[in-house]
Amino acid sequence: MSEGKPEPEGLDFSLGVEIADVAEGEILQGHVRGESALLIRRGDEFFFIGDTCTHYHGPLAAGLVVADTIRCPWHHACFSLRSGEALRAPALDPVSCWRAERKGTLVIATEKLEPIAGAKIAPPPTLGKVVIVGGGAAGLAAAQTLRKEGYGGAIALVSADEAAPYDRPNLSKDYLAGSAPEDWLPLRAGRFYEDNRIELELRSRAESIDVEGRSLRLDNGARLGFDALLLATGAEPVRLTVPGADHPRVRYLRSLADSRAIIAAAAAASRVVVVGASFIGLEVAASMRARGLEVHVVAPDAVPMQKTLGEEFGRFIRATHEAHGVVFHLGETVASIDDQQVVLSGGGKISAELVVVGIGVRPALALAEGAGLAIDRGVLVDEYLETSAPGIFAAGDIARWPDRTTGERIRIEHWVTAQRQGQTAARNILGRRERFEAAPFFWSQHYDVIVNYVGHAPSWDRIEISGDIEAMDCAVSYFRRDRKLAVATIFRDLENLRAEVGFEEATGA
Repeated sequence: MSEGKPEPEGLDFSLGVEIADVAEGEILQGHVRGESALLIRRGDEFFFIGDTCTHYHGPLAAGLVVADTIRCPWHHACFSLRSGEALRAPALDPVSCWRAERKGTLVIATEKLEPIAGAKIAPPPTLGKVVIVGGGAAGLAAAQTLRKEGYGGAIALVSADEAAPYDRPNLSKDYLAGSAPEDWLPLRAGRFYEDNRIELELRSRAESIDVEGRSLRLDNGARLGFDALLLATGAEPVRLTVPGADHPRVRYLRSLADSRAIIAAAAAASRVVVVGASFIGLEVAASMRARGLEVHVVAPDAVPMQKTLGEEFGRFIRATHEAHGVVFHLGETVASIDDQQVVLSGGGKISAELVVVGIGVRPALALAEGAGLAIDRGVLVDEYLETSAPGIFAAGDIARWPDRTTGERIRIEHWVTAQRQGQTAARNILGRRERFEAAPFFWSQHYDVIVNYVGHAPSWDRIEISGDIEAMDCAVSYFRRDRKLAVATIFRDLENLRAEVGFEEATGA
């Protein structure tokens, strides 16, 4: 054991565990020759698997076993108990896995298994090159899934961003707050793209699609031919249109460059005005408080996030921010911005060196519209995420798909949903015909309060609260016509996971 490394806790599974001591469905913690591990029993089968999620290092021992998988309690990553494979985003890498052997009355962890991918898919014979437009959650997940599923053809990933794909949720959370270094942000090391033969076209904007000619024109005049195309162009911030909205101290948060600019501006500021009380706006507010700035939030809402979480939950979120020193100006909008201050619709004025606007986003539809794809508040796709043009798929913030839970077409702006759509789209590009039916999921961080939300409830006629919101121990369920559409929880991770499983079972996912 290296100096300073803590001794592993629990049983050494390489020495064996009495089978009679392992209950059905039980998760036992221990280690395999010094590496932390879990032992899980499912009927007559036993599994030895690593104990830490490869996404944000969540404790899998506190997760949920579903059939032959285990789900992380923090952000709902899913791993195969048989292979350790990461089956679902947000985790992109496998966990360790060991062979389980029975010897008499013992079950023993023997050799570590090599990571394996799922069943390889023979691509359509006409599939020569796949082009992906968008370097965000869906784009990278699709590129990786294509390789993971055995596709050996050419892949081009076109991104207008200057940086290779990175962890966008952190831009408003720990990175912006100063508690996560920038080197945590890249989703993949630089050699990943070279090693996987993914042609990464950064600082490249797709200008138009020739649907019949199967080619994509870039802003530098270059053309990329494709046999299959995935559009994952994401969304763009809604801009203020008031006098002074173009002032240099007015910032928006969408990219890594945006987050860097806000951090630099915050270093020279003492007070910031955050325009908008959405999840992003309030995460920015929390991050700015962590950096010691005085924070004022301006929003037209009577209660922050009431439309998403309901009045009682929204009041709790407001009180949480106020307890950390945030000042709210609710029922107000910004009338103008000048060199010194922000003028409110009610006539009030707030002096501030920095203004961060978070009033929503719009799907980036120009490329799809120009190509003549079917559009209706998003790019219309079928259950396989294919657009109105065969061979062209859409995923992430732009995709509007038929949701079986609500019975409606929905478009979701969640990171994990975008990643999972990228994975599904990739498999469908390869001909699998896999329906996208995963329940939407997101998390939001406000100081020491973490909200997990699964499902989709754009409206509801009944809310049920289990537990105590103010005590930060609750599950809030949203119903419409007696049908549960979504569940939001605070520190009830297993309940949130069970809700996800319930939504999947209801739709056959």
